[in-house]
Amino acid sequence: MGGARAVPFHCPYCADEDLRPHESGHGAWECAACNRAFQLKFLGLLARRTAPGGPHEQP
Repeated sequence: MGGARAVPFHCPYCADEDLRPHESGHGAWECAACNRAFQLKFLGLLARRTAPGGPHEQP
């Protein structure tokens, strides 16, 4: 990802948009509206799931 920071658009607790990076490090944010701090973390890519007979099913 080249060190780019993923920026959240809103607080996951109160949905306010007044967010600032939190001092605890990468991916940590604080919300000025509800006074909460939270952290975002990329877990990985998910395998694509398809229903049987779906358009991506292999014969």
